Amino acid sequence: MPVPDLFAEGLGRGWKTYNGSRLEQDLTLEADVAIVGTGAGGGTTAEILSAAGYKVLLIEEGPLKTSSDFKMQEAEAYPSLYQEGIGRMSKDGAITIMQGRAVGGTTLVNWTSSFRTPEPTLEHWAKEHNVKGHSVAEMAPWFEKMEQRLGVAPWIMPPNANNDVIRVGCDKLGYHWKVIPRNVRGCWNLGYCGMGCPTNAKQSMLVTTIPATLEKGGELLYLARADKLLIEGDKVTGIHCQAMDERCVTPTGRTITVKAKHYILAGGGINTPAILLRSKAPDPHQRAGKRTFIHLVNFSAAQFEQVVNPFYGAPQSIYSDHFQWDDGTTGRMSFKLEVPPMQPALTATLLGRFGIDNAMRMEQLPHTNAMLALLRDGFHPDSAEGTVELRSDGSPVLDYQMTDYTWDGIRRSFHTMAEIQFAAGAKSVLPLHTDAEYVKTLAEAKSQLDGLSLEIYRTRLGSAHVMGGCAMGEDPTQAVTDSLGRHHQLRNLSIHDGSLFPTSIGANPQLSVYGLTAQLATQLADRLKSA
Repeated sequence: MPVPDLFAEGLGRGWKTYNGSRLEQDLTLEADVAIVGTGAGGGTTAEILSAAGYKVLLIEEGPLKTSSDFKMQEAEAYPSLYQEGIGRMSKDGAITIMQGRAVGGTTLVNWTSSFRTPEPTLEHWAKEHNVKGHSVAEMAPWFEKMEQRLGVAPWIMPPNANNDVIRVGCDKLGYHWKVIPRNVRGCWNLGYCGMGCPTNAKQSMLVTTIPATLEKGGELLYLARADKLLIEGDKVTGIHCQAMDERCVTPTGRTITVKAKHYILAGGGINTPAILLRSKAPDPHQRAGKRTFIHLVNFSAAQFEQVVNPFYGAPQSIYSDHFQWDDGTTGRMSFKLEVPPMQPALTATLLGRFGIDNAMRMEQLPHTNAMLALLRDGFHPDSAEGTVELRSDGSPVLDYQMTDYTWDGIRRSFHTMAEIQFAAGAKSVLPLHTDAEYVKTLAEAKSQLDGLSLEIYRTRLGSAHVMGGCAMGEDPTQAVTDSLGRHHQLRNLSIHDGSLFPTSIGANPQLSVYGLTAQLATQLADRLKSA
């Protein structure tokens, strides 16, 4: 029996949407609240404000794709559902950055891992970044609210073999591990979450908060790039948007002007600062785009005798935080251990080499595990960090500068991942680095890792979590917004996304964004009533 397409049904009932690629003339739209971005921050905010009685307009650069479009085909999904057609990279080209770009944002294509913001992170923000109102106790009810709204619960199925490597290896070594909570309902355990969920089991914004907003009379404008804010004095007076072609590559020449009483940026840690920069928004202390963090990721592959089939089953279900806080919050670079799902196209780029070497590695894919380390950046002054800049055409790019402190974390995580993989029974292990080979013993792995020259381009680096760039905090000389997400210089502008984080968080960030923006949006709804 086919899965009902919730969006198609809603459109049939009269949901109000605008497709930028089909506009035959320029358009002006009006709302009480205009929200740029339809991911975790924008979607959550839209539902809460529309339920409070405000007319909400959601603006999305990417296309509207729904469950009937999701065919579990990499060649279709990556160009249409990801920023820059999955080609987004750091300025130097050394780090691949995976972010969603479609109605639902990254919630449409993430791997469903849902963690509350770790306690040490919240404490660090309060102590070091002058953030108020987001203690563990103050955030707990908001996390609980969003966990219930989005079906977040520890995964009850047995882990697939790819994830089980962490469990088995950590058990052998005495390292602690846990089951990952996932935002799913009735999950079919397919494993292709990164290509959009064809069964509507993933509780992304596409099937939860955006439909709820449209049911309440909210509107959705998609294939429309929010180019810049129109600003007069200390107020935003409108948003200028460019209509995009149906592939979301080229502006069509049509424009959309959006007028609202209050404006919210929720485009994520690269696109939100970019809008402020393009708008020449007041920024007396030059904070927009600064201190951007990415949970820099490195990888270790392993070969097993048994079949792993790392492309099937819940992509992330086991993790280890054993090394996450082992040197305190501000000690040496630390990391969270997880695995990536390994569909063939993504894996071919990940495993490296060319021609016959790459083909031989890919031939072993059914027997291959990969592990990743999420490096917790931003807590130590020597940590690598990024700055969002604009290219000559106004498009954003992240300049992420590596440091010796960060390379030290990468080397130690390579050692730890190899140790866990061998403990789990791997017959050979390969750190994903240009100069590395598969080795058959832990001693060989240690020797090889100690001899590798860790540098950009030679070390395979990635990120799927962009945070910061519009940090919140009570001190306007250090932060773009206050602790409630209110822009320090523009009185009718708020920011509701992961760009608010003063550091990375040390866990997959979607639930952190859900909880924080639920809190901020609820407070904003009350403030707008009295305005």
